Amino acid sequence: MARTRYASDPGLIARMGATMFLLGLVFVGFATGLVYLIAYYTSHRHGSNGPSVDVLIFFAAVIGIGSALGSYYWSDKIALSTSGARLVGPNDGPDAARLHGIVDRLCALADMPKPRIAIAPTQMPNAFATGRNTKVAVLCATTGILDRSRLTDEELEGVLAHEMSHVAHKDVAVMTIASFLGIIAALMVRFAFYSELFGGGRRDNNGQSQLLVIPVMLLSIIVYAISFLLIRLLSRYRELSADRSGALLTGRPAALASALVKVTGDMGRIPVKDLREAEPLNAFYFTPALKPGQSLATIFSTHPSLDRRLKELDKISKQLGQQR
Repeated sequence: MARTRYASDPGLIARMGATMFLLGLVFVGFATGLVYLIAYYTSHRHGSNGPSVDVLIFFAAVIGIGSALGSYYWSDKIALSTSGARLVGPNDGPDAARLHGIVDRLCALADMPKPRIAIAPTQMPNAFATGRNTKVAVLCATTGILDRSRLTDEELEGVLAHEMSHVAHKDVAVMTIASFLGIIAALMVRFAFYSELFGGGRRDNNGQSQLLVIPVMLLSIIVYAISFLLIRLLSRYRELSADRSGALLTGRPAALASALVKVTGDMGRIPVKDLREAEPLNAFYFTPALKPGQSLATIFSTHPSLDRRLKELDKISKQLGQQR
């Protein structure tokens, strides 16, 4: 975690650590399975017209590493481009001035460098922060969430404190590392499928069927499914941790809870087309771009349910009340 005044959560950290450990075990199992298949394939191949399994793995690894590095180093640029956001200064209008003022207060409270500030031109009320560290971080709010008729300054402060917590905890780096295995497995599934489709069923010079891409594809599917569920679990822990640390930083968990209710409720007024366009950034957003009742099953969601988040914030309110 970065050296800021954002509070850590030992319980959530332990759960996130356990999730990363399980992902590591899956990775070891995946690598072991691939090594076995390569050895088997090499020992049984006697001149082949079919695709080489080790070549498939090599290309998947190269593309996967490139994708992971791109996400790690350019997550801020990718997110800004996807959302159509533009960087703004404190003198670029009343919305920009309000946003900068709140972020200045939060940076002073958290003792962390100020991120770049951006505004996305959409009426969908939301916000996100990204960047591999505090030096290159960017915090983006939509014009919808900056509407004063939607959120008070205290509620908006709670949302932005939540988002800046992601930067303080280096969540982009954590999620990029966690997602690497899923990327590799997904690429292996695709490569194996197309290899089988365009010649994987050919036979070698001894008449032996080159169908080893099929077990590779099945192994990759299993690994992808497991890693996908673990990554979503890790993402939900990450959101709960950001809620907690943001609420403790501001000392106003009730304001963050109120913002959650308002923003989630306002999603029902946003056209479906706009929500679909925003879906690629759901993992970054304060709340996912889904209409109430449209959310996916809990195990597939990037965010905890509204009820779960409100219950956790209520616990923090009671804890703060007892401390006083």
